[in-house]
Amino acid sequence: MSDSIEKNAWQALRAFTNARIALGRAGNSLPTAPLLAFNLSHAQARDAVHHPLDVDVLHEQLRTLGFSTLDVHSAAPDRAHYLRRPDMGRRLSDESREALTHAAASEAPDVVFVIADGLSAFAASKQSVPFLQAVTKRLAGWKIGPVVVARQSRVALGDEIGELLRSKLVVMLIGERPGLSSPDSLGVYLTYAPKVGCSDAQRNCISNVRPEGLDYEAAAHKLHYLLTHARRLGLTGVGLKDDSDALLQAPETKPTIADDSKTR
Repeated sequence: MSDSIEKNAWQALRAFTNARIALGRAGNSLPTAPLLAFNLSHAQARDAVHHPLDVDVLHEQLRTLGFSTLDVHSAAPDRAHYLRRPDMGRRLSDESREALTHAAASEAPDVVFVIADGLSAFAASKQSVPFLQAVTKRLAGWKIGPVVVARQSRVALGDEIGELLRSKLVVMLIGERPGLSSPDSLGVYLTYAPKVGCSDAQRNCISNVRPEGLDYEAAAHKLHYLLTHARRLGLTGVGLKDDSDALLQAPETKPTIADDSKTR
């Protein structure tokens, strides 16, 4: 049976990418092994979208590491509403809004971190805590607010959370839309002066945070750079360019701030 499989001439390139290339051919179809691998990846991506976030475990992990935490829920009452009504995932429930109003400290924090399920609770559960550790060890002297765990959350939910907690900056650690090779990829969104109504042009994004993509230390380096310059300039988004790689290539050269940035 294996003799009937025609190998692809690009087979050697598979060592350099997770993309589905050079899979071979059996007649007019894929060989059995890559077809089964595709079906498995597709099932893992679907599971990532529907799997609930285990908030109790996440709160326990964070508190063990010394973080104070808060728990919130969007206006989407369940996963079905969350998927059908993206607008509901961008606003807090009435109960959560009231709780955050009472939790606001007298002194505004410099930054609040939000861990959100997004479209992959796997990513939030697996990547957010080690990444948070890598970032916060670089933030000596910063006033860090409580870590907020958010369920049924879209990126913009961080704007309302940051506004109610009166934080100067909000960082959303959120499960990205799962791909067929990355069901556990974490996205990081940074917004200065968060408030309801902020647009995507006012944010910076770091994508694909996971050991197989952008590892924790590299992502923490980028976020620390953006946080530092966002606070200095009083802005994020298209006005804040990520020149963090320049520090790795030439530490003696001070990077400049340009007028454009890749945002999502």
